[in-house]
Amino acid sequence: MINGIVIVDKEAGFTSHDVVAKMRGIYAQKKIGHTGTLDPMATGVLPVCLGSATKVCDMLAGKDKEYVAELLLGRTTDTQDVTGRTLEEHPVEVSCEEVRRTAASFVGEGLQVPPMYSALKINGRKLYELARAGKEVERRPRPIVIHELEILECSLPIVRFRAVCSRGTYIRTLCADMGALLGCGGTMRSLRRTRVGSFTLEGAHTLGEIQQLKDEGRLAEPVLPVDGVFAGCPALQVQRDYYRLLENGNAILPEHTAEKEIYAAGSWVRMYGPEGRFAGIYAYDSGRSQYRPVKMFLEKAEESLGNHR
Repeated sequence: MINGIVIVDKEAGFTSHDVVAKMRGIYAQKKIGHTGTLDPMATGVLPVCLGSATKVCDMLAGKDKEYVAELLLGRTTDTQDVTGRTLEEHPVEVSCEEVRRTAASFVGEGLQVPPMYSALKINGRKLYELARAGKEVERRPRPIVIHELEILECSLPIVRFRAVCSRGTYIRTLCADMGALLGCGGTMRSLRRTRVGSFTLEGAHTLGEIQQLKDEGRLAEPVLPVDGVFAGCPALQVQRDYYRLLENGNAILPEHTAEKEIYAAGSWVRMYGPEGRFAGIYAYDSGRSQYRPVKMFLEKAEESLGNHR
């Protein structure tokens, strides 16, 4: 079994589940998961976790994301994108300067009502299932953060923009909300995710490219090490005499490590074995003067790809 992360450049027409199914076939293993669902019409960065890396899926899902999208003003749809049924059409009588001012007003903390056509569950039912059955239910606004919202091109009625946002932000809904505030309505015309956390399009591969690498006997090339997700965390290496503690997921004292470093309370560190193999993420407990496990990723050496410090 291969352990690691492959950054897929998802193509339009595929669901995120489709991508996972294709990857299971390519890598001939079942233990594969994705992070951060993309709509079928959307393209771009979809981190796919293999083997023990599936433990990091929930951590990756919470990372900030970056998108490049196109907003079509003057039209609203039931899905908030151009694949949906048109509800209303209005003339677009706003200026590009008004569009920029409106976009700027969305930057920062805010509340967003999730769209009916989404995988969010209410009372055990996915919203899009209810929507397809012609039902609409009340959705509570959820807190989101728009870190950046930059207008890249304004050629009315089409506005192309870049957004950096928190987990749980729907760009479709952002488009609809911007259109509503401008008074003419709006719907999403296209969406491309360009970044999830530290993973960008530069390191992404299409499913076709990954299949070709397999055919050439180079299937390991796109697999990234699990510890790369935590590159911003300091690294500590446990001394050989205390490796069994690490192997069993026990607490580690600072003096058990080669560095003997003590970081601030709650700080995450990457913990490695004496051979430099990534074991897991630990957090410093100042009350007990020890590092305690947050999540373990230790696997058999022969199953790991790319573990390094």
